[in-house]
Amino acid sequence: MGFSGVDAVVFGVADMAEAQRFCDDWGLHQLHVDADRAVYETRDGGEVILRPKDAPDLPPAIEPGNTLREVIWGAPDAGALKDSLDRLSAAGALVPGPDGLPRAHDPNGLRLAFRVSRRRSVKVTPTPANAPGNPARIDRRSPVHERAEPIKLGHIVLFAADFAAMRAFYVDTMGFIVSDEYPGHGVFLRCRRRGEHHNLFILNRPGKPGVNHVAFTLTDVHEVIGGGIAMAKKGWKTEIGPGRHPISSAYFWYFHNPLGPPLEYYADDDYCTEAWQAQEWTRKPELFAEWAIAGGIDGTTRRQIVAVDNSGRGHA
Repeated sequence: MGFSGVDAVVFGVADMAEAQRFCDDWGLHQLHVDADRAVYETRDGGEVILRPKDAPDLPPAIEPGNTLREVIWGAPDAGALKDSLDRLSAAGALVPGPDGLPRAHDPNGLRLAFRVSRRRSVKVTPTPANAPGNPARIDRRSPVHERAEPIKLGHIVLFAADFAAMRAFYVDTMGFIVSDEYPGHGVFLRCRRRGEHHNLFILNRPGKPGVNHVAFTLTDVHEVIGGGIAMAKKGWKTEIGPGRHPISSAYFWYFHNPLGPPLEYYADDDYCTEAWQAQEWTRKPELFAEWAIAGGIDGTTRRQIVAVDNSGRGHA
């Protein structure tokens, strides 16, 4: 069965207090905070861990500045974890970790750790949609969310210094499955045959490893919009969004933040099974976003902020 998803992410940051303020506003639940370590969780128990960027026990950063320093992948049970670790061991990728967790480094140099997942099962009910002749929401209004409360760590997007090596590592050694692909340029990967469209997306950027963004799953588009407006109202700047991805179908909103790479709210992505047909696509901006608002929405006026899209999200 392999891995089930992202269990935790560890960031190295310059300003712990500002990073904590962002996580509080983002809707994460605070578990533990001290000068050297702050731990937050999503609704299902996925962890966001903040550390000072110069903490001596952090692995080296794969890019300058505040950034993601480690990804912890979860397996659904001990048997699945053993199978995955056996695959990694056979490839010569495993190294012992200081805290007892088995670890590896991907071809970018990003440190990975592995454990039986600590995430809890969470069932949510999205707002039903009404269509002519097929009403699903009767005698009730759609909600207006005052803030978001992320359900889980949905996916991570990495820039690959060596795209072929990264693709081979995550498909052949980690056992991930291709959901869709820009041949030679990008690949969407999911951990399981049955699951969300992607847990990892790798983008080709020769010679420059890095983190494109980390994404958090919300209930539906109403929570994406309400959560995004709440973040704007608190003064956090939009990178791009709201908008909609035609590949994966998800609604999104990306924000700049003191953790480093952009963080994304998203909802309503495709769910894949064994019957899903992976496709090959030509890399172009309109396949990143069917539509998107540059600059976001003002938190006070709740109207579009006029801006030019300099985000680079279009993968051009």
